[in-house]
Amino acid sequence: MGSMTRRQNWTFLTNHARVLVTIARDPAVRLRDVAVTCALTERTVQTIVADLESDGYLQRVRDGRRNRYEISAGAVFRHPAEAGVQVAGLLALLTGAPAASRDRVPDPEPDVPVALVPAADTYGDTASPETDGLVAAEPVASPLPTA
Repeated sequence: MGSMTRRQNWTFLTNHARVLVTIARDPAVRLRDVAVTCALTERTVQTIVADLESDGYLQRVRDGRRNRYEISAGAVFRHPAEAGVQVAGLLALLTGAPAASRDRVPDPEPDVPVALVPAADTYGDTASPETDGLVAAEPVASPLPTA
């Protein structure tokens, strides 16, 4: 076998993801600044924002002379490998923002830990994209002493 050339020009995120993350960090950001942050042309960013808008990932809202962007709640990834997984989790991870409370399984009572267990059937009635295949089990006894 011949020697393999190591490619160093790939990244984990697409330009669309990078633009969406930048907008999530600052919803009032100018597209010119998004272009600088993402190392893209302004025209490319405009095209990406138009794609994200037309596919329902964000909405442009006029705020005086400027635009403000709102990320769509509940938007899911397009690729079948991530089917049903919400984009909000990735945005929360990459922006450092807490995930939306509606994306979490709520505690039945304050200060009562809940164990998350795999759902019986990922595509059945017990699981949903919001729980990522996990369902809340019965509250578990806390290993910590109570006051």
